[in-house]
Amino acid sequence: MARAKSHALHTKWRCPTNQAAMNNLSLAVHFFFQIAVILSVSRVVGFIAARLGQPQVVAEMIAGVCLGPSLFGLWLPEFQQFIFPWDSSQSTRDTQSYLFPASQLGLALYMFIVGLEFRVDIVRGNLKSSLAVSAAGMIAPFLLGAGLGLFFHRFTQLYPPRTSATEAAVFLGAAMCITAFPMLARIIHFKGLTGTLMGTVAIGAGAIDDATAWCLLALVLASFDRDPTQAAFSIGGGIAFVMVAGYVLRPLLARAERFLISREGTLTDTGLVTGLTIMSLGAWFTDLIHLHAVFGAFVMGAIMPRGIMTRDLIARIQPLTVVLLLPLFFTYSGLNTKIGLLDTWYLWAMCGLVLIAAIVGKGGACWLAARATGLSNRDALGIGTLMNARGLMELIIINIGLQRQLISEGLFAILVIMAVITTLMASPIFDALISKQDPAELTQATDDRHLG
Repeated sequence: MARAKSHALHTKWRCPTNQAAMNNLSLAVHFFFQIAVILSVSRVVGFIAARLGQPQVVAEMIAGVCLGPSLFGLWLPEFQQFIFPWDSSQSTRDTQSYLFPASQLGLALYMFIVGLEFRVDIVRGNLKSSLAVSAAGMIAPFLLGAGLGLFFHRFTQLYPPRTSATEAAVFLGAAMCITAFPMLARIIHFKGLTGTLMGTVAIGAGAIDDATAWCLLALVLASFDRDPTQAAFSIGGGIAFVMVAGYVLRPLLARAERFLISREGTLTDTGLVTGLTIMSLGAWFTDLIHLHAVFGAFVMGAIMPRGIMTRDLIARIQPLTVVLLLPLFFTYSGLNTKIGLLDTWYLWAMCGLVLIAAIVGKGGACWLAARATGLSNRDALGIGTLMNARGLMELIIINIGLQRQLISEGLFAILVIMAVITTLMASPIFDALISKQDPAELTQATDDRHLG
């Protein structure tokens, strides 16, 4: 009987369900090793980047690309495969089942923090500049990108046969419009521009531009799927979400704040859970309607009551998010980036066209728009430089295009190069063009202008 019981236990242990559980446990344990590698490489690259005047966020972007097939997988493919396994039968990375949700959590939490720090009063006081910069940062690069899209579609093989000329034009136009919204926020924080006129206008314009670009992407995907109702659902759902958040949730949170603050004047654990729950629901909804989760998280942060609640939410969420979770997001994106696909002089020439159009269309147009609305040349140059960075938001969009077979691997590589170069340009050009001032003086000058 004991032998029968032992046999039954042995059979149970080897059943598919338990074997799957053991495989998941093994992957989960391996995930901790991945975290150690990612954090170590990010800090080493960050040390080098700091010597070159680049912020840690740019170092993390480069580290993520280096850990992928573009460098690590090129020189040490077996070791890279060991750390970040690839299941060729499923065309997905096994351990990314853990890396992906962790990376998305880090991105959403950080955008929630950006929303908490967002100065709505300054945007309202400088609404004309924000809207002008946003419009210029959309129209000019979209027109240039759409023109290049039509050219590539007609005279090159950079689009698959199924992609129509209209889809090619709108997709590349949307890709050129994108701003590295999360990276823009971190660069502004790194430079001490949070709450200043320059930083707030750039963040506001970047948020509007990225939201519009995702709506354009929804239109392209709807056209590609022959389902226009999806685009209407995404755009309409996004507008409704912002309206409900601003006119329903915001007043409710303002009334509930006194129940979430302790007698000592600090945020309670219930208040922290409330903030994280609202952030999660916002990210879930905007992802559900096929807009990116970062916009839901950002909006929920922006509607939080200012004062003790935002102060303590930032203090309790920011350290772990910035140090641990965000590098996972950059690495996850870098693992799906193959810069080595740009392997001919012809593709390099096309890359040059895209890069010039991106810089002139985004940076130049935003600078001119800011100047036209009365901003100083210093602020206008800073805004144009910051808005020109694409970062990994660009990589997210073009990865979607590649997965849906809207673009070829060659065009994908071209857009990756454009995203990396425009992001690397931001910090050194900003330092070269913008005279350094004390962040406190910048904020005070902004407040004085707003009050005046």
